[in-house]
Amino acid sequence: MSKLKLQLVTVDLDNGQSGVFIGLPLITDEHSDDECQVEDIWFSDLQDLPEAMSLAQVIRMIREQLRCSQMRLQ
Repeated sequence: MSKLKLQLVTVDLDNGQSGVFIGLPLITDEHSDDECQVEDIWFSDLQDLPEAMSLAQVIRMIREQLRCSQMRLQ
């Protein structure tokens, strides 16, 4: 079985709410803190996903969103 690296990002708001976001690795041990400063953050619209959606399907969706956002930045 092939393995897929995922990274969790936890965001705490000053109103006490928290959220955890799952995605492809953004920061790895190979990068220094100077190379990994946050430049921008954006949130997609809420999406209704089927409960039975597989992790592979979610990752495909994430990769497509990343591809589309990178194309907009060019």
